[in-house]
Amino acid sequence: MGYYDDHSPQTRQHKKKKNWVMPTIVGIILGAVLVLLALPALIQSNLLPYDMTIPEDESGLVDEDQNLSGTTQNVEVDVSTQVTEVVENVAPAVVGVVNMQSRSNFWQEQEEGEAGTGSGVIYKIDGDTAYVVTNHHVIQGADKVEVALADETRVTAEIVGSDLFTDLAVLKMPADKVEKAIPIGKSENIKVGEPAIAIGSPLGLRFSGSVTKGIISGKQRAIPQDFNGDGQADWQADVIQTDAAINPGNSGGALINIEGQLIGINSMKIARSAVEGIGFAIPIDEAKPIIDELEKEGKVTRPFLGVEAYSIADVPKSERQNTLQLPEEVDGGVYLRSVEPMSPAAKAGLEQLDVITQLDGEPIQNIIELRQHLYHEKKVGEEMTVTYYRNGEKQETTVTLAAQEDF
Repeated sequence: MGYYDDHSPQTRQHKKKKNWVMPTIVGIILGAVLVLLALPALIQSNLLPYDMTIPEDESGLVDEDQNLSGTTQNVEVDVSTQVTEVVENVAPAVVGVVNMQSRSNFWQEQEEGEAGTGSGVIYKIDGDTAYVVTNHHVIQGADKVEVALADETRVTAEIVGSDLFTDLAVLKMPADKVEKAIPIGKSENIKVGEPAIAIGSPLGLRFSGSVTKGIISGKQRAIPQDFNGDGQADWQADVIQTDAAINPGNSGGALINIEGQLIGINSMKIARSAVEGIGFAIPIDEAKPIIDELEKEGKVTRPFLGVEAYSIADVPKSERQNTLQLPEEVDGGVYLRSVEPMSPAAKAGLEQLDVITQLDGEPIQNIIELRQHLYHEKKVGEEMTVTYYRNGEKQETTVTLAAQEDF
């Protein structure tokens, strides 16, 4: 049996190796730490024999002083942009509009109160008078209208005129406290994707002068409108679509381009929980003739046919054949529920239950198309060819259009 000698030469040599290995490792680690701690001081003292400056072409920095020395430099940022300059210039021309209505209090006494607020745009200053465009629905039913200027001054305004179909209204007021009118642009020149800025008073006058920015999302969007709340579209508005936030109270405010020119009158917003970023504005090219007519005449005079008409799409098929006696191939048009006595339609021989299918040779599918042809294509005093069915027979007549106030 052998034995292990703890005092042999081999054992002593093995112990020596163990004794110096650990101190060496600890020394290396401590030395590395000391070098890292001392490195910044050595660099700042220029004691290192090489240059630590980052080459310009590798760092991407333009400053010649950029290096690893950790030197702090003050940076000045100019936050003024084209948008801020445009808003600063245009904002005084965008105002709040307050709809004041009389109501009875507890003692049955009449008192005035705010029925609602919206926005408006000062588009013209003529001598001592300033003119404001807003939405028809903003001032509808008002006994008095007040305009809240950018400095919160309130001025009583007069309603010059308003129009239901285009949702436009014109106000006038003294110009002594008005700073400026907004520059008018052209909506036909806008492009989808270009910047758009909306200014108005969302959710009331406390947020007056609010600015939202987005882009033009679409041109000539056709939006059905139901004026009488019967669930049937009475008109179709051609509008600009934008994702600049337009909320209740923004109605009547300005949609401007990046040059600060008025390109639309904010009018509608799809207010659904699942829909965001869809707002609409009346194109200024379509609004301007209406504004001019309201300013001059106080109303918009349109050609008058003198009928109560409804789309046959709303009539059951059985009634189309039995009551209206329409051929099966007729799938579009409007039927006349009533004809006003002595109206242009009555003078042309049109009768109750006649079904109009064409105007001036153009197919008419529904009541919206009838009104669009009548209001966009015709003028008071012009003649219009009407193609219609009576008792299943196709007939034609000529109507001389007149203004409604003539009856």
